[in-house]
Amino acid sequence: MGVSADLDSSATSSRRTPLIAGNWKMNLDHLQAVAFVQKLHWTLKDAKHEDGSVEVAVFPPFTDLRTVQTLLDADKIPFALGAQDVSTQDSGAYTGEISGAFLAKLDASYVIIGHSERRQYHAETDEVVAAKVKAALKHSLVPVICVGETLEQREESGPTAVSVAQLQVALEGVPADADIVIAYEPVWAIGTGQVASPEQAQEVCAAVRRVVAEKLGEDAAARTRVLYGGSVKAANIASFMREPDVDGALVGGASLVVDEFAAIIRYQKHVGV
Repeated sequence: MGVSADLDSSATSSRRTPLIAGNWKMNLDHLQAVAFVQKLHWTLKDAKHEDGSVEVAVFPPFTDLRTVQTLLDADKIPFALGAQDVSTQDSGAYTGEISGAFLAKLDASYVIIGHSERRQYHAETDEVVAAKVKAALKHSLVPVICVGETLEQREESGPTAVSVAQLQVALEGVPADADIVIAYEPVWAIGTGQVASPEQAQEVCAAVRRVVAEKLGEDAAARTRVLYGGSVKAANIASFMREPDVDGALVGGASLVVDEFAAIIRYQKHVGV
């Protein structure tokens, strides 16, 4: 599929609603989740932020999903719900796995796939990630496809090679009209306090957008949101969001602190972008 040498990201980024996603990882039980979501909602309402200019999504542990879904529905809280993983299988003798069909019944909108912790601790290969992407799409879940390199890989192959290779496999067989999100998370910056510069993030985010264009077409590339993740904080989010190919953030530890996460969500208010 043909693609122009340089996508005009600055002209199209305004059509992409920024997405700020909080990956809670293995934190907060279902009671703590209720208190957290309520407090975050109140904080954003008090700041008169909930105007639809930024989409907010939370990704609780599996045991919290039903509770959070019920709260979002009952209180009409405008946050999207996401899961942290999905099985390649729909059902069967797969102890501990969670089907995309189950997540869809909980009105989950998103699912994180290929996070570096899954790749590292659960030996998930690019092929497994690709199968999970297809499983998510089968059940109308939007896959948040994580890509990123270790420091060693960056030194050996350069800043974009690993992310490009991972995404090329993940998008194999994905239809051109699929709704997907890409999250660039340099492994060397996750939970380390180190952070990529906005220029480094832009370089990789632009490269993965070109992969989307090559695999799915330029229309898909123009509408697909590319997030940055890796030690994102209120103090640095605006600098990333100024980059034309960065459409939001996948936030880890900072998403567990209400005031910090709210400030990240409100990046447009406290620093002009």
